[in-house]
Amino acid sequence: MRIPSVLALSLSLIAMAAQADDAPEAARALAQDAIVVDTHIDAPSVLVERWGDIGRSAPDREFDYPRARRGGLDVAFMSIYTAPSADEDGTARQRAHAQIDAVEAAVARHPDRFAMLHSPRDLKHLRSGGRVLLALGMENGAPIGEDLEQLTRFHARGVRYITLAHSANNRISDSSYALEKRWGGLSPFGERVVARMNQLGIMVDVSHLSDDAVSDVLAISTVPVIASHSGMRHFTPGFERNLSDELANSIAAKGGVVQLVFGNGFVNPKAAADMRAYFPAAAAFQSENAALAAAGKPQRPQAAFDEAWELAHPVPETDIAAVLDQIDHAVRLLGADHVGIGSDFDGVGGALPTQLRSVADYPNLVAGLQARGHSDADIRKILGGNLLRVWRAVEDAAVR
Repeated sequence: MRIPSVLALSLSLIAMAAQADDAPEAARALAQDAIVVDTHIDAPSVLVERWGDIGRSAPDREFDYPRARRGGLDVAFMSIYTAPSADEDGTARQRAHAQIDAVEAAVARHPDRFAMLHSPRDLKHLRSGGRVLLALGMENGAPIGEDLEQLTRFHARGVRYITLAHSANNRISDSSYALEKRWGGLSPFGERVVARMNQLGIMVDVSHLSDDAVSDVLAISTVPVIASHSGMRHFTPGFERNLSDELANSIAAKGGVVQLVFGNGFVNPKAAADMRAYFPAAAAFQSENAALAAAGKPQRPQAAFDEAWELAHPVPETDIAAVLDQIDHAVRLLGADHVGIGSDFDGVGGALPTQLRSVADYPNLVAGLQARGHSDADIRKILGGNLLRVWRAVEDAAVR
């Protein structure tokens, strides 16, 4: 992520404050009164890469305490993300623990502003005093390796959902992004992972999974599942990373919840098409590099390919209406009891819709939903009530 200049940061802060404060009073009041749960914020990997005090104003990122409170955010699931490359080189587990350490350090520095949340039943008393509660979700099951006991260890550290795969197939599951699927869904080990997660009370997250893997999870899990940060494929035909209406309906039928993402790459059809096209283009580039290596010739840097791709495929400006359209469609399809939000703040390089640029901006989402006729009761469910219901159900089943 590029670090903006001081002037750019100042202008960005002014713009973000204006956006949040521009929301009507009724929207700001509801955002403050409702329990807002965002299931996907990528602050931990940014903290490890470049420490910043998120307990104070941190204008070079999209999550910090002052803006979270201005936006009404109560529960922020911190994404413990590891890349497929970390799985390949054996560093995924250590990277995951380092990110959990970073989240715990942020809490220790500001115990009056943050607290770790390990159970929805602790929400009320921990939330007192205006604290933002930090829960943990693991994005990519790579840190588990081939050892089911790691699930117990990460649960003990506070991990309460696991996205089984990310942008490549792994030991657990096929990825939606993979051009060639390895398992045809979940692996045999992945089936055991899902069963063990049910036993421990860790929510199974199907975002990033191939369609067949999502179907396998739904067939195996004995409790509701979530999609922590997905879009609706209805708006991005052919983009497997987003959920089809059929799979979204199956998640809802099992009692689960689809947490809708904000990033332009998932809600803007042009950006989604570009993202989909990137993977075969990158695979072709890697094949060319392999041929060069075999011929004893110098290879082209991956970074150079990525830079050229980004220049040729600028992310289109996207309006908040694209996210509202996603929510409208999901509510019509699934009912208001099965829709939530998982922004992907700090995870998409700033490629976010206007009026949804940081955790200060949830009131703008509320205002848009109110303007489109959603009742305040339904908006409360979407903002966090639905996710908390599923989390409690998964926890209750584990206790039983």
